[in-house]
Formats: sequence, C-alpha cells, structure tokens
Amino acid sequence: MMPHPDRAELERLFPCIREYQCLAEKHGINDIFQDNGGKILQVLLITGLKALPGREGNDAVDIQGNEYELKSVNILLTKSFSTHHHINPVIIAKYRKVDWIFAIYKGIEIQEIFLLTPDELEPYYEKWENKWHAEGGKDINNPKIPLKFVREVGKQLY
Repeated sequence: MMPHPDRAELERLFPCIREYQCLAEKHGINDIFQDNGGKILQVLLITGLKALPGREGNDAVDIQGNEYELKSVNILLTKSFSTHHHINPVIIAKYRKVDWIFAIYKGIEIQEIFLLTPDELEPYYEKWENKWHAEGGKDINNPKIPLKFVREVGKQLY
C-alpha cells in the first residue's frame, strides 16, 4: 500500500497532538480521542473543574467538593444531549444530586457552556422515572435533553 499524500502533514502536526495529550493526562484524561476526551479537557480548563476518575460516578468536581455531570454536543450533528444508556431510578437518583455542565460545540470549536441544577432538570427526571415504571422497570436507552431547553433554562457560563 502507498501512504496518502497527507501522511507527511499528519506527521508534522503530531508533536502538537502529543503535547495536547500530555496536558490532558495532567488532568486525568487518558486519551483525547476517546469519549470526548479533548472536549472534556477544554471544559475542565474553562470551568476550573477537576476530572473524577472512573466511568461509574459523576464526571467532575469543583474546589468545594461539589460534583458535576458533564455533557457535550456537536451542533453540526445533533440538537440534543445524550444522557445514559441505562436510565433507571438508581441513575436518576444520582443525577438528582448534582448540577450538570452542558458544552455546546460546532465541530471541535466550543461555542457555549451552560450550568443546570437538579431542580431545573427535574421535569426530565420525572418523565424518565414515570416511563421506567410504566414500561415495567425496563431501563431507558439514552434519553435526550434538547439543546433548546438547555439554552432557555440554563445559566450561561461561557
């Protein structure tokens, strides 16, 4: 096989990508290319939050010890935020305890960041909980939170 002509350009850029990865590792992000790692790093640095390790708990913490759920969306692809692949009362109870940070991107360019409290998100929690019970305790696969709702209700941080 023959390499693509852009291979040389990638090799020229890659030292900067490595530097970005080193910065991410300082903030607990192991791979900028996995699970929105590069975008999460940017949100952490803008908000002053610190990443929480692991995949089971909340995503970030502030200097007072308050935890946060972080979500991002690329508005070139969709107009709503993904939540969790197995929404159930246990996950909803966890969500009801923390504020959420919603980062809005156009491609890789950050546009806005909003903060929403559990009280502001309660209509979604109630809806999901009712649906879970109505469907016999079947976990809900990734219900969405609309971008329009986040912009209308949230407090803009950036």
